[in-house]
Amino acid sequence: MRPLSDYTVEELEREIAGWGFKPSHAAPVLRALYAQERERPLDDLVLPRPLAERLAGIAAGPGQVPAVRQQAADGTSKLLIRLEDGRTVETVLMPDFRADRAAGCVSSQVGCAMGCDFCATTKTGFERNLTSGEIVDQFLALRREARSTGRRLQTLVFMGMGEPMLNLDAVIAAIRRIAANELGALGWRQVTVSTVGIVPGIEKLAESGLNVHLAVSLHSPDDETRARLIPAGKRFGVDEVLAAADRYQERTGRPVTIQYCLLSGVNDSAAQAARLAALVGRRRMHVNLLHYNPTGLSLRGLSYASSSDEASLAFLGVLRDAGVVAHFRRSRGDDIDAACGQLRRRAAGG
Repeated sequence: MRPLSDYTVEELEREIAGWGFKPSHAAPVLRALYAQERERPLDDLVLPRPLAERLAGIAAGPGQVPAVRQQAADGTSKLLIRLEDGRTVETVLMPDFRADRAAGCVSSQVGCAMGCDFCATTKTGFERNLTSGEIVDQFLALRREARSTGRRLQTLVFMGMGEPMLNLDAVIAAIRRIAANELGALGWRQVTVSTVGIVPGIEKLAESGLNVHLAVSLHSPDDETRARLIPAGKRFGVDEVLAAADRYQERTGRPVTIQYCLLSGVNDSAAQAARLAALVGRRRMHVNLLHYNPTGLSLRGLSYASSSDEASLAFLGVLRDAGVVAHFRRSRGDDIDAACGQLRRRAAGG
């Protein structure tokens, strides 16, 4: 039996009708599940007892209960979710500047096939895509985690384990249920999908009509450096990726965010900052500079380090002097396994 998080309203209507009950029960059941206002979300519903008993058994998908939970001093919660087949994924809740809000980060795959050289997730390789229900389960776990701390889950980013564009059908299906008013009601503007620059995926997301935000992990303004850091850069060059981002922005009206992780002596020179400024400066895009969380030796046997404060501020200064909207993303969870994939590797003994 599929967990309730795996159903659309129409699918659950057909299922319930097949069991001999009124299909009109489906919508309130799913709305109660997504609201996560009670530990047992279906308890307040008036349902025929046989139907209530049947639904209770599938209301809490295995991915809604964390196997491991880490709490950082800054309030960040990192959850390791164990799936039905025993595999695990990470999801993170980060407190907002406002005391009543929080941001969530979810995974789209178990592991990752992108091979980005400075990423912890890629060291475990790719295992499988998540189903839309398993993605929704992460959202429900985060919504419940936020409520337990007196906060409301305000935004959601697909920046966890995996490349969302390589599991886009499931990602789109999950977003439709998470963001739409009928169920999760998070809102389309509150969702961001991140990619290392899979151009066909960017095009398909634009065509989906979701109008969510797009973030592109660029990490270098030149193809040679980027290809060393991100193997996908050998297939999709910087100009091609930014052109796809231009088309996405034009179609959706959503400014694209450029993610850029500063690595000491690799991509943090003044010349690289100037080149990035030249690329982005003529576009209405935002540059999000990231501090690197060391993850040990890379796949290529290299040990990356975060840029110094001096180099980081100089890089930011070049961008701002050129009129680029740029800032540093606030680091979160520095005292726990903060980087994507670290908690999963630790739990697996890696």
